[in-house]
Amino acid sequence: MIGFVRGIIHAFGNDFVLIDVSGVGYRINFYHPESLTVGKEIIIYTYQNVREDEISLYGFLSLEEYDLFVKLISVKGLGPKTASNILAIASPAKLIDAIEMGDVDYIRKMPGVGAKTASQIILDLKNKLVEASTLIDNAKIKEAISALKALGYKPGEINPVMAKLKDQDLDVNDYVRKALGMLVKR
Repeated sequence: MIGFVRGIIHAFGNDFVLIDVSGVGYRINFYHPESLTVGKEIIIYTYQNVREDEISLYGFLSLEEYDLFVKLISVKGLGPKTASNILAIASPAKLIDAIEMGDVDYIRKMPGVGAKTASQIILDLKNKLVEASTLIDNAKIKEAISALKALGYKPGEINPVMAKLKDQDLDVNDYVRKALGMLVKR
């Protein structure tokens, strides 16, 4: 499997980039042409899709985007082309937030995604995208998470809310109060 490609951008279009790696051109399905400049060196993280009639590469600028892509294609009925189209429009953070909050309407607006697929994405991925380990480095947040768990909230409900609050410097009671306010609005 090809994990990443580093080379010089030879050409690109709306849905692909052609990268020269020591004289070999790799055509990668890539949906962020605004970030490309011909002649510039780039590293693109890749997913190699193998089908009976085709081998193709899908490219991403970050490992976060790559990881989200892999999780999206694990959803029943969602292929790599649709997953790439989703990530071309939605930022990973916004998409994760929509999935964790169960926002079917936002996900339905993505190309190639209907109500049934949007519901399936939420069903398969909710509570699996936000890592609690990214929040635990703050002792106050850790204590606030414990308090919210004691109140009966699940990690899948708590983690997205706390991720929004993690950049604020609050005391434990304020973290809990703000988190409860956000959880109640859901």
